[in-house]
Amino acid sequence: MTQESSSNPLLAQAKRAHNAFVELGKSSGLERNRGVKAMVRGLQDAFNDILEANTLDLEMSREMAVPELILEWLKLTPKRLQTTVEILQRLAELPDPLQQVIVASYQLTPFQTYCQRMPLGTIALIHEAFPELGAIAAGLCLKTGNSLILRGCSASSYANAVIAKALQNALEDAGLPAGCIEAIPSDSGSSIQELVTQDQYINLVIPYGRPSLVEQVTQLATAPVLKSAMGNCYLYWSLSGDLDLVRWIVIDSHGSEPDPVNAIEKVLIGPNHNPSLLVRLFNSLQEKGFELRGDKELLADFSDYLTPATEVEWGKPYLDKIVAFKVVGDLSEAIAWINRYSSGHADCLVTESYQESRQFAMEIDSALVYINSSPRFSRNPKQGESVFLGISNQKGHRRGLISLETFTTLKQVVQGNGKY
Repeated sequence: MTQESSSNPLLAQAKRAHNAFVELGKSSGLERNRGVKAMVRGLQDAFNDILEANTLDLEMSREMAVPELILEWLKLTPKRLQTTVEILQRLAELPDPLQQVIVASYQLTPFQTYCQRMPLGTIALIHEAFPELGAIAAGLCLKTGNSLILRGCSASSYANAVIAKALQNALEDAGLPAGCIEAIPSDSGSSIQELVTQDQYINLVIPYGRPSLVEQVTQLATAPVLKSAMGNCYLYWSLSGDLDLVRWIVIDSHGSEPDPVNAIEKVLIGPNHNPSLLVRLFNSLQEKGFELRGDKELLADFSDYLTPATEVEWGKPYLDKIVAFKVVGDLSEAIAWINRYSSGHADCLVTESYQESRQFAMEIDSALVYINSSPRFSRNPKQGESVFLGISNQKGHRRGLISLETFTTLKQVVQGNGKY
């Protein structure tokens, strides 16, 4: 270890993680799967210790008057921890993403050109609460041959430490390189800025939490950043759309736990909607514990159900069981409003019109578009062959669901025939 590294613990950790990534490049899919399975056993063996540490985090956070939202994100339950174990088990069973060879979209005649999926390198996850997120990210990274640096918040410091130690011990027992998972304690004195500017060793930074955290990391980082998004999703209710479908979509979208990533928080409606249908929707949502807000036009007619929504609210997530309603002139105006104010990761349309559905799908500038379907987010969906960390709303090839493929890149290979 160099003198510079010994005097800078974070730099030393970043170097260890980078070296571990280089070593992982020599590993097989079977070896990496064995590591993920070892992490499953490590978490299961540490189950009680993790829950006890989480209790200490909660007690300390309440004493420090941590916001209720963060406490909900922080609170582990046996079910929530078991879900994490199941996600890792599923990752171990999925096909090796690094075995994928893809025919290139062009060919350099007379040579054969193809693309090989490769790991990105060293990933840094900076997360706010969500202590189990470090374990899920560790599974995604190991499966794809990447190393991981974890940096949680002070509210989850005890649970973060126990989880990281359990994972590190498991990977050591599995014979994988030291440094596959590096954990930076929130009280280490190392700042977020110091971490996200280690671009000589870190290949991608993922901030996960409230928009303020994501924005802070994005502004400070010199390493590439994959912005995650949460909340402030819009739904446009067309005149032809079914009331019961709208009600189900709004309620179901808030059902993902512990973070309502794709929760519908804003509903846009046309000027000619049947007032009795609106009242039925308002009553249904209030019965489910939702707080309802509205623009001036709706407040004039439905003051018994709605409280005022300020201008600034249309562009910010509530991250709570709150839904605001607004009147727009037509679908085109709704699309323009959504493109301006939504978080741009998941927006919805309820309609019976094929023409409206096509216009919405083509013109909405969001990563995911849902038509007559709930956007409810699940990290471990029952269908398909992937697990998701979250959703990114930024443009580029990593836009949308953050899955195994997100942690890889493509290497283009040109295979000659030995002749010249």
